[in-house]
Amino acid sequence: VKDEPNKLLSYKLQVYPNPFNPVTNVVYTLPERAMAEVRMYDVLGREVREIFSGEAEAGTHTQVIDASSLSSGVYFIRFTSKNYADTKKVLLLK
Repeated sequence: VKDEPNKLLSYKLQVYPNPFNPVTNVVYTLPERAMAEVRMYDVLGREVREIFSGEAEAGTHTQVIDASSLSSGVYFIRFTSKNYADTKKVLLLK
């Protein structure tokens, strides 16, 4: 029997802490090696930051965002990979 622990993983996106000032963690999980993108958008839909773009191994990955150069307000973190997409609303309070 072949042990395949990654088969238990599924796509997932988490952002914490939220609200944040000025640093937050973006945690995304891939069940298999795949191309993935994580981007940050403002309320008008403009991309303000590319957090990650490229091929990632199966498993859980953490990216730290330092938003000290951004204004206080609502932003959206969007994670896409293969046939999966998820968006989380975050609040930057300064």
